[in-house]
Amino acid sequence: MKSKYLETTLKYDATLCTGCGMCSTVCPHGVFDQTDGMAQLARPTACMECGACALNCTVRAISVDAGTGCATAQMIASLKGSKEPTCGSGCC
Repeated sequence: MKSKYLETTLKYDATLCTGCGMCSTVCPHGVFDQTDGMAQLARPTACMECGACALNCTVRAISVDAGTGCATAQMIASLKGSKEPTCGSGCC
């Protein structure tokens, strides 16, 4: 899936979703919305692969290779004291 940030590893299996809403609650970029009691990929290109959705999905309807996107680049830059994080996608 082409992301605003990079090629994302985000995968969502709607057949496993129980509609708990945690993915839409924890996602910092509003990738998921709740519609008719089920999660929907509302803005998949906004995924920065932080992994919050997958970590909070108890039925494993969501998977993502956390730590491969911009969230990781920003955390590493912060730890190193760098003012210019880069994940290689040109977004940061």
